[in-house]
Amino acid sequence: MRPFRHFNAESLDAAISILNTYKERAQVVAGGTDLLGIFKDDIHAVYPEILVNIKTITGLSYINEDTDGLKIGALTKLHQIETNQVINEKHPMLAEAAHAVASPQIKNMGTISGNICQEMRCWYYRYPENMFHCTRKGGKFCNALTGENRYHSIFGAVRVDDPPCSLNCPATVNVPSYLSKIREGDFFGAVETLLAANPLPAITGRVCPHFCEEECNRGEFDEAVSIRSIERFMGDYILLNAKEIIKPPEIDTGNRVAIVGSGPAGLSAAYYLRRLGHNVVVYDRMEEPGGMLTYGIPAYRLPKDVVRHHVKALRDAGIEFRLKTDVGNKIILYDLKKDFDSIFLASGAWKQPSIGIENEGLTKSGLEFLTNVNLGVKEVPEKRVVVIGGGNVAVDVGITALRLGAEQVTLVCLESREGMPALELEVEQALEEGIKLMPSWGPLKVLESNGKVAGIELVRCTSVFDDECRFSPTFDRAVKQTIAADQIIMAVGQKTNFTFLDPELPLKIERDLIAVDEDTQETSIPGVFAGGDVTSGPATVIQAIAAGRRAAEAIDRYFKGVEKQEEEKDERRASPLLKFNSDYLIRTNRAKRQQLPISERNISSEDDFGLDQSEIETEANRCFNCGCVAVSPSDIAPALIALDAKIKTTKRTIEAEDFFAAKPMKSTILDPDELVTEIQIPAPKPGSETSYSKFRIRKSIDFPIVSVATVFNMDSGKINEARIVLGAVAPVPLRVKEVEYFLKGKEIGEEVAEEASAIAVKGANPLAMNEYKVQIVKALVKRAILAVAAQV
Repeated sequence: MRPFRHFNAESLDAAISILNTYKERAQVVAGGTDLLGIFKDDIHAVYPEILVNIKTITGLSYINEDTDGLKIGALTKLHQIETNQVINEKHPMLAEAAHAVASPQIKNMGTISGNICQEMRCWYYRYPENMFHCTRKGGKFCNALTGENRYHSIFGAVRVDDPPCSLNCPATVNVPSYLSKIREGDFFGAVETLLAANPLPAITGRVCPHFCEEECNRGEFDEAVSIRSIERFMGDYILLNAKEIIKPPEIDTGNRVAIVGSGPAGLSAAYYLRRLGHNVVVYDRMEEPGGMLTYGIPAYRLPKDVVRHHVKALRDAGIEFRLKTDVGNKIILYDLKKDFDSIFLASGAWKQPSIGIENEGLTKSGLEFLTNVNLGVKEVPEKRVVVIGGGNVAVDVGITALRLGAEQVTLVCLESREGMPALELEVEQALEEGIKLMPSWGPLKVLESNGKVAGIELVRCTSVFDDECRFSPTFDRAVKQTIAADQIIMAVGQKTNFTFLDPELPLKIERDLIAVDEDTQETSIPGVFAGGDVTSGPATVIQAIAAGRRAAEAIDRYFKGVEKQEEEKDERRASPLLKFNSDYLIRTNRAKRQQLPISERNISSEDDFGLDQSEIETEANRCFNCGCVAVSPSDIAPALIALDAKIKTTKRTIEAEDFFAAKPMKSTILDPDELVTEIQIPAPKPGSETSYSKFRIRKSIDFPIVSVATVFNMDSGKINEARIVLGAVAPVPLRVKEVEYFLKGKEIGEEVAEEASAIAVKGANPLAMNEYKVQIVKALVKRAILAVAAQV
């Protein structure tokens, strides 16, 4: 055991003061039978510096009865509860629960507050030396889902923190939630969840770099869930049902917003602003909306009809598009500021940067090349084409040139093969189609003959970034290579174009980008916001979408005159429990996208067929719906919920049913500086019958496999009211309200008890090794109900 300080608190204030000082580096001991074992095995990710002993505080050990019921001090020993005469007479179920906590040593040391606040008993959580960094210790995965789970939840999981797929998505799409809706057959519910974070899923489902899949926990088990393919299907579903899904808002705020640029950031901001009831006008200098989506991404990756259908849905929702309108030329930005209540600048980055090599003027812009193709100018490239760049644009240029008739395409980039910024799938496709890849080479000069490109001289690149991860390539000038070429296309990034800016609105510019607040996208001028490539430089579509949503939310707050509020997570117990398909907790392969054969691919037809509905439903079933399946180990917890108790703390009074939760390194909703002071149990109703049953492996072990606490209020031989709570079957004690509702008004008998026990496990979702617990639940529930009949 590591060393730690020990503090004997003399008062609650003294204990709270220490907790406030040390925060997560302090631990409270109210019984000690469990906590010292956790210390000894070095279970916690953060080892405590100080142990705050509150057993030395006087006045917290008592059992008092008044007209309202029973009041039990937080430090009352379990043995005292087990043997107290009043409790045995009026609340015998609580005495039974205390008695069930096994050995006399534990009952003599353990307190009621210590029992209800004890940590979970999961093998992975308690493995010595903190080897398994599970969700309850700040990790990203519950190892019990696919590992040892004999004693774990049979009713699903509880979300401890945001899942890694959502955390790694720039738009923070709640991926597990919408996949759950798909599993339930609720496609409109899935759509609602998806659109809350991403209004263009048919587009991102085709071009997103799927950061979510990179962090999918399933990827460490077998293969990541094909989230992008599911998103594409749902996006197409939205477009097919756009009239029912993307509707005009029911309210009209009267506020007017001008959006400059109709790329992904502009379209995203327009969608969310319109949904909030604002009037939106989108300006764009091009003939069609979409920005890079329309003019920069090849049709074989993103068909232009997909963009058009998205735009039509936005138009039908009441968003106005004013095209072929060059802001800064036809319209002055200052005039927009006068005519509208707010402006969002999303003009993108369309300029080709110069890299300063000799004869660079003989090269062609990659973005211009792709734009011309998307405009229908399908010029046949030269026979030998060299593309300079390692990103997705460079790959798109190379593939497009090859499909237009180039005989040989070579892709040259500074980065190593592993360090290329282009998507791995796109690079693999380029190689598959015959493009030659030359990583770790940089252009030195363009070779010319009679004013035309003859080739390019390259130099070996030894590193791309410096020690501070800034772009600062270094070269080995002794290692050079010359390759013949008829055409050089530069795809080395894009720059912003600020010709639309107005001296009357002097926006702050930093590093050739519009400077904005990273949380609100607001510029240096109040009421003017900006987002997308014009503020970040070339980025992904999903990053631009996220910026557009942030801006829309900030503009809405700007109109209302309120500051951004930190999102408050619901501190109540997690409900409902997270469901997953346990049949898919075995190793399975992800769905593979079907593509056109190489010989049939062209520049105008989509390469990828996508997945059908049965495939995406199967794929959604592969989602772990990541949460924790460790169970609440407390015997007293289900008893208190069944008794409709309240738990008084140093800050508040909490319903027992709302007290328990699955959170990192604890099983309650208590704040780090909050302590339990008293348990309050209402007086029993006339005709009340209670029971507590527990199944365990050995009586010397206090951990329940299943426990059941029941309270029945009887009237003329019938159940007038029932409260039934299961313990050790879910991450929190579980009230089976459906059973309670079923029993109301019924006379107890064998048939009723049998049916009630079946209802009790109707929502069970057992894991690979714990299906036996389902039968134990049924047996204990049935026994508890029949026991009441025997007493009556």
